[in-house]
Amino acid sequence: MLMTEKHSPYTRRSFMSILTASAYGIRTSLTRSAETSTPKKAQIAITFDLEMSRQYPKRNVLEWDFQKGNLNPETKAYSLKAAETAKESGGLIHFFCVGRVLEQKDVSWLKKISEMGHPIGNHTYDHVNVWATKPQQTQFRFQRSPWLLGGKTAEQVIRQNIRLTTEAMKQRLGIEPDGFRTPGGSNNALNKREDLQKMLLAEGFQWVSSGYPQHKYSHPKEEPTQEIYQSILHAQQTAQPYVYPTGLIEIPMSPISDVGAFRSSYWKLKYFLKSVELCVQQAIEQGGVFDFLCHPSIMYVEDPKFETIKLICDLVNQAGNRAEIVGLSDIAKRVSKKQN
Repeated sequence: MLMTEKHSPYTRRSFMSILTASAYGIRTSLTRSAETSTPKKAQIAITFDLEMSRQYPKRNVLEWDFQKGNLNPETKAYSLKAAETAKESGGLIHFFCVGRVLEQKDVSWLKKISEMGHPIGNHTYDHVNVWATKPQQTQFRFQRSPWLLGGKTAEQVIRQNIRLTTEAMKQRLGIEPDGFRTPGGSNNALNKREDLQKMLLAEGFQWVSSGYPQHKYSHPKEEPTQEIYQSILHAQQTAQPYVYPTGLIEIPMSPISDVGAFRSSYWKLKYFLKSVELCVQQAIEQGGVFDFLCHPSIMYVEDPKFETIKLICDLVNQAGNRAEIVGLSDIAKRVSKKQN
């Protein structure tokens, strides 16, 4: 006999998620007994990387690789509306800003986002590859215009990119950056890169978001199978915060990103929403962390009605005291307390 919604710890939406998962044969903690012990409160983050993305708004558009920070009007408008949408639902969005965004004449939209209470972090100035070992490998812009490097080493380019963004945020927005996210993610995160860990700590950052777990992808334009969803859920379980030996805290990005879903796999929005719902519900059941990663330059094309943000906020609100929407600094604080 099924429990009524009044007596069940699950909301109707989460119960439907269980049925959805079961129908696809997807094994998640959602199918476990409701009588299991209550886990700690899940921390759910919504993050936007403020940069332009290749292949958007139309396929075969690659010039954005050289002009990452030259945000078009649609991307800026979507970012502001997304911030308003999340706030109306009691949530927030953690933005990560490429420094060159702040060269634009009008940054009032970004100031409004900050004034609403949404955190904004450092995403380097030129969207550089922090794992690069050669200076021209740090950004497509420097491959085409190597004189911009001025004879700097890769380490010097990366450090300057971080510092310039911090200074630009202070001068144009009047704020300090709230954390650091690497452009691009790596399954290895910053493991075995003590030099990068120490660089970030020296630049005043206590945490970084650099890891992205490995998982399977569907073939382009094909509906994701049970195996794909299961792989994403497994990867989500591994994408949990931890502390490097240097003391720097890592907060991995959660799968599947909009880049992998839409740009690489050509997913329909409904596939993306299903994946997000399953992962958020799993995080809630396990009291874990879900660090949702997306880019407004992609999302304004693929999700113009902000369905993903609304879904995440609804799931968290319905979970009551079992979940909360937070910025990444709140996640880092809990990790730090656990260590101490």
